[in-house]
Amino acid sequence: MKKIYKVLATLPLTVSMLMGVAQAQEVKELNFGIISTESSQNLKNKWEPLLAEMSKKTGYQVKGFFAPDYAGIIQGMRFNKVDLALFGNNSAMEAVDRAKGEVIYQLVNKEGQPGYWSLLITHKDSPINSVEEMLAQAANLNFGNGDPNSTSGYLVPGYYVFAQNNVEPNKIFKRSMNGNHEVNALSVANKQLDVATFNTGAMERLKKNSPDKAEKLKVIWKSPLIPDNPIVWRTDLSDDAKRAIKMFFDAYGDEAVDMKVLNDMGLSKFKPSDNDQLLPIRQLDLFKQRSAIVSDEKLSAAQKEEKIAPLDAELEKISLRMKELGKTPS
Repeated sequence: MKKIYKVLATLPLTVSMLMGVAQAQEVKELNFGIISTESSQNLKNKWEPLLAEMSKKTGYQVKGFFAPDYAGIIQGMRFNKVDLALFGNNSAMEAVDRAKGEVIYQLVNKEGQPGYWSLLITHKDSPINSVEEMLAQAANLNFGNGDPNSTSGYLVPGYYVFAQNNVEPNKIFKRSMNGNHEVNALSVANKQLDVATFNTGAMERLKKNSPDKAEKLKVIWKSPLIPDNPIVWRTDLSDDAKRAIKMFFDAYGDEAVDMKVLNDMGLSKFKPSDNDQLLPIRQLDLFKQRSAIVSDEKLSAAQKEEKIAPLDAELEKISLRMKELGKTPS
C-alpha cells in the first residue's frame, strides 16, 4: 500500500514534467501562402531563402503554402490553414472580405516603383497593334485571360479594356481561356494564343529567365498604375505572432545579405500598407458589377435602378475616402 501511495504522490510531478517536455518540443508554425503567378517550382526557388530567414528571426517555423490558384490561398486563410500570404490586390480584397484578412505590407520592386502595370500582349509578328484592332478582329482570335482572382490578369483589363468598350471576352473572341501569367506569355510566344493578359513585373521576370521567349512578345496596351502586391495576415493571429511578423518585415532588407535575396526576387524593402491600398481595386470591382447590371437585358429599368443604387452609394463612399487620403483611382 505504501508503494502505491508513493507512486500516486509522484504523479503530479511526473505529469507536470511530461507536459513541460511536450511544450518544449512544441514547434510554433506559420503557413505563408504564395500566389500562383508562375510555376510552383519557380516560386519556391525565389521565396524559400526569405522564408528560411523568417523562420530564424521570428522563432516560428515558416512554411510556404503554394496553391495552384488564388482561390486555394483564400480558402486556406479562411479555414486557418494559411496565416499570412502574398496576394494580388483583387485576391487580397477577397481575403479581407471573406477570410479575416488585413493588408499589412506592400511589395516594392528593386527600382523602387510603387506598383506595376497590366498588359495585353501579342506575338511580335502579329498585325495587331492596338486594343481597337484586337476588338475589331476578336471573332478570329484566341484570347488568354487571367485567373478570375488576378488583379492585373483579369480585373484591370476586364474593366479598362472590355467593360469600357461594353464587351465581354468570353463572348467576342473565337476562344477565351484562363491561365496564369507565365502560361499566357509562353502561349503567345509559341503562337498558341493570339492575345493575352500579362503584367510588367512578370515581363521583367520572363526577360531574365527566358529572354528568347520575351523577345517574341509585343505589348499593345498598358494599364494605369496598379499598387504592388500586398501581404495579408489573418486578423485573429496572436499578438505574439503579429509582433514577430511585423518586426521581421520592418527590418528585412537592412542587411546586405537580405537585400541580395530581395533583389534576386526583383524586390527592395517591404513597405508598410493597410486595407486602403485596395480602394482603387474596389472601385474597379464595383464598376464591373454596375456595368453587368446595366447591360442585363433580363432586368427591367426599375430592377436595374434598385440593384445599382447600393453600388453607387458604395462608390461614393470610396471616392470620399480616396479624396481624404489624397489618392486618385489607379
